[in-house]
Amino acid sequence: MILNITMRNCRICLTSLVRRNYSASGNLVNVQKDDATGTSILSMARPPVNSLNRELLVELRESLNKAVQNNSKGVILTSSLPKIFSGGLDIMEMYKPDMKRAREFWNDLQETWMTLYGLTIPTAAAVNGSSPAGGCLFAMACEYRVFVEGMHQIGLNETQLGIVAPIWFQTSYIDTIGYRQSEQALLKGAQFSPQQALKIGLVDELATNKDDAVAKCQKYIESFTNIPAMARVMTKYDLRNKRIAWLKENREADTKRFLDFLALPKVQTAIGLYIQALKQKN
Repeated sequence: MILNITMRNCRICLTSLVRRNYSASGNLVNVQKDDATGTSILSMARPPVNSLNRELLVELRESLNKAVQNNSKGVILTSSLPKIFSGGLDIMEMYKPDMKRAREFWNDLQETWMTLYGLTIPTAAAVNGSSPAGGCLFAMACEYRVFVEGMHQIGLNETQLGIVAPIWFQTSYIDTIGYRQSEQALLKGAQFSPQQALKIGLVDELATNKDDAVAKCQKYIESFTNIPAMARVMTKYDLRNKRIAWLKENREADTKRFLDFLALPKVQTAIGLYIQALKQKN
């Protein structure tokens, strides 16, 4: 069965069609692809901070699937905003929520993460600014990460907001930077500068600006030019499918835990205080 799945995915990757350069723009994700590289660049575009609400998650998922359908050689995930990759999950989706929408929001988050994490073609993140919490999660879902140097940070900072990072967030951290680093970072809600992130392996390279980051991501994607696509797809499947399978098996329990947590008065108070702090800051 695994072979059938991977062979079918390989056919998607191996199909080669001559296409003209094209660009597409939805409300929240801008997509660019051209013949020169065959790479699709997906730029999140939800000012002011690309916070991940239902609509952005759905559009991102659709854009990822279309990139595969359009025979892209790879995907670069980045941001159209100058100093922000993604501010993480939209806090307003979690404050005094309608529980039906909150469930749908969490299911969309799960589905979009699984789509990006399991995408058959090469993926790289050009992290061109701050990337806390969910922003860090989506950067980690890519195979390769390039972080632009500057006064911004990346990391799962949920505990600082009075929120508990779900198990699959934690596992992504452990898979990326190791157990000990993850334990300390998660407990403190730590975020890392570009130099610190490079040192602990949270990112793979640093860049001087966004264009440099995109170029380095492109170089990563091109490193697979001479690798047989079927072997690459099957290997990625073997490496990553166990994480996806776990989330699928535990999806309802994970959703219930999230909804139960949101319903706690102390959590709503903490989120409310955080929102007030943001308003005062702005």
